[in-house]
Amino acid sequence: MKLQLALIPIILLFWAVYVCSYVVEETDQVIITQFGKPIGDPQTEAGLHWKVPFIQEINRIEKRFLPWDGPSNEMSTKDKTYLIIDTFARWRINDPMQYFLRLRDERSALSRLDDILGSEIRNAVAKHELIEIVRTDKDRKARIDESLVQGVGKVGVLYPIKIGRELVEQQILEKAAAKLQGFGIELLDVRFKRINYNETVRRRIYERMVSERNQIADRFRSEGAGEAAKIMGKKEKDLAEIESEAYRSVEQIYGEADANASAIYAESYNKSPGAVEFYSFIKTLDTYKEVLNSDISLFITTKNPLFKLFKTLDSGN
Repeated sequence: MKLQLALIPIILLFWAVYVCSYVVEETDQVIITQFGKPIGDPQTEAGLHWKVPFIQEINRIEKRFLPWDGPSNEMSTKDKTYLIIDTFARWRINDPMQYFLRLRDERSALSRLDDILGSEIRNAVAKHELIEIVRTDKDRKARIDESLVQGVGKVGVLYPIKIGRELVEQQILEKAAAKLQGFGIELLDVRFKRINYNETVRRRIYERMVSERNQIADRFRSEGAGEAAKIMGKKEKDLAEIESEAYRSVEQIYGEADANASAIYAESYNKSPGAVEFYSFIKTLDTYKEVLNSDISLFITTKNPLFKLFKTLDSGN
């Protein structure tokens, strides 16, 4: 019984310490309010601190970097191209008292971030052309195959940029940070997380891509047709040369054969007067055979040499 009575003061002491003290974590900032009004300076240092029990309350405020993930919104660029842009940001509470007085909690802070950042992002996108929102590197060169775009207009050409996406994001950060400063919020970074074309713009871009590829394909087809015509022309030329050379060779062989045959005949029939007369007789018979077996009607006089043999036959009779 005496032991239990001795423990009561110890328990009361621990209870008093518990209700009169609070711990500030490394990730916290604490504001003490009395009857709903803040008193004193915010406690930003980690450790054990004291308060008046029952009438004073602690309000913990996040000390770490906090995320803001904005909704995807459709926006129009300066060149009237509609984009669906998804953004995110990082922020922290650098003035907990101002933050507590004006916003109170993180839900209100996110709502104010939605309003301010959404407005600044829309304004920045509307002031710049599409290429400034999408591209970053001013000195970037497209990796293209020169053989694919040579003589095909502006296919594969990257247009120059003046600002670029990173500087646009920096402009948004500077303007939004100035407006959020009055709420005790420090805006650390703003980035475009995703940039998509809306359906109409996407369809138009796909059509342009198809048109560019068709230009390249048409050029290849034209070059192929030209090469085919060139090959066919060379083939016809080579074929004509081969046929001409073959015909010349055949005629030369025929001529040489006829000359050899004539030489052989002449040598054979010129050996004696009888051979000459016999050759003349054979040739005359061949002539008769050709003339008399044809369907041609001849009207000639009796003095014609063709009647020489007939006259001889008649005189023999």
